[in-house]
Amino acid sequence: MYRTVRWLPAGLLAIHLASKTVIDSHSFLLDVLLYNAIWISAIIAITQSPLSNDPIAVAAISLATLFWGLGSILNSYSDFYALPQSAQLIAQLSYMFFYPLALFALPRLLNRGRRLNPIELLDSAIFGLGISSIATALFLSRVFPTSLSNGQDQFFALLFPICDLLLLVLASIALITHRLHARATALFLGVVLFSSSDLLYLWLAINGSYQFGQLSDDGWLVGIILIAQSLWFGHSSTERTVAIHPVFIALSIFMSPTLLALISLRPGLFPVYIVVPTIATLFLAFIRMSIVIRQARNLGEEKVLARTDELTGLPNRRRLIAELAAFSKTEGALLLLDLNQFKPVNDKYGHEMGNEVLQHVAMRFSRSLPTGSVLARLGGDEFGVLINGSYEKTIEAAYALQATLSYPIHIRGLEISIGVSIGHVQNDGEGNLLERADAAMYEAKKSGVGVVQAYQP
Repeated sequence: MYRTVRWLPAGLLAIHLASKTVIDSHSFLLDVLLYNAIWISAIIAITQSPLSNDPIAVAAISLATLFWGLGSILNSYSDFYALPQSAQLIAQLSYMFFYPLALFALPRLLNRGRRLNPIELLDSAIFGLGISSIATALFLSRVFPTSLSNGQDQFFALLFPICDLLLLVLASIALITHRLHARATALFLGVVLFSSSDLLYLWLAINGSYQFGQLSDDGWLVGIILIAQSLWFGHSSTERTVAIHPVFIALSIFMSPTLLALISLRPGLFPVYIVVPTIATLFLAFIRMSIVIRQARNLGEEKVLARTDELTGLPNRRRLIAELAAFSKTEGALLLLDLNQFKPVNDKYGHEMGNEVLQHVAMRFSRSLPTGSVLARLGGDEFGVLINGSYEKTIEAAYALQATLSYPIHIRGLEISIGVSIGHVQNDGEGNLLERADAAMYEAKKSGVGVVQAYQP
């Protein structure tokens, strides 16, 4: 079954090519039905490829082929039956949508199971629209002085080869990066044949020698079939990724407002119809910027949460240790605090009450500390404090912290009485502040004196 699905597009293409050598005249059955059945079977081969493929890449390349196929159906059908004038524009737009999807899918086809990143999709669209608008503005009048009178035809006739060039660049990078691996090679050959067919069509159309249904039209199908076949090859062992370089994204975004400004200041300098892709580039760039800002904000929030105690909102042990590393050259002290009689309260009234007690304790400690101090909950009923200042100032702060628990905590009509044992170590440049403060705190707890100054080593 899988073998049939894989080779069906190639079989239909062989039948089509053989029939074209025998039948010279146009045939609806041959040039419309069979021709379009080939790319449809290619989509089936893509969707039925091994499950090891990235499902997002499979969906993207399937949609890209579908959009190209819709344009093919409209163009081939219009050679036998009259269609509205708008049908040609719809067909060209369908062809155009092939490129951003293909630019997005190509890097993912070569790498397994990466998460969907909306930035990748936006970069592909910005890259395709922006660079093509720039190239169209700079070279259109020179490439098509009188060949194509219709501005719409001129735009799309140059847009497609430029997008093909972008695909070729990515496919070439993939081929080199993955060291001529079978999948990368098939993908590269598919892009080359597809792009070559576009360039040949452009050349023939400019010179007025293109005829619908000629053998060169099958070049697009050969390219699509090779791209479909690439999904049936195994992945390369390399983990390197292929992506659009940020320089191209920046160039696309930077040049778009420049083009709009020139169009406004010098009407007639560039074709008016490049306004649409140029504005679309800026719009997508704005969306990209919004997503990046939101991601950066979320990343910042995640970083803060990773260093914040969820119960009290204070910094946690990780934050205190990070601050302690920068504290080594500062005059000040480290205090470690351990609550007394907290466990009996927690056991008697439950964890919910214990949590409320911890929140009240954190609030009292915060209010008694001087500005610039770092108060952290280290876990359970342990707290840590970094205080800047002389020995006199820091030891006074330690006694002030002890005093905050000299009177009961009132919660739900109950009076909760607890105390605190504090280990104090002045930053004397000898290091091991955390260990020395911990030893002093346990000495305070054991002796019951409340505050103990750590001994110098």
